[in-house]
Amino acid sequence: MAEFEHGSMEIAEQEKTFNSFLKFAGYGMLGALVFLFLLGLVNG
Repeated sequence: MAEFEHGSMEIAEQEKTFNSFLKFAGYGMLGALVFLFLLGLVNG
């Protein structure tokens, strides 16, 4: 079995995917907050 060297794997693609996920989650959270704010204005 090959020896494992910690930190030797290329993770650029995983980092790109994770950063895209964080951006998507941030925009989703912002959209939900705007929706709730507007809902409060309409029903307030």
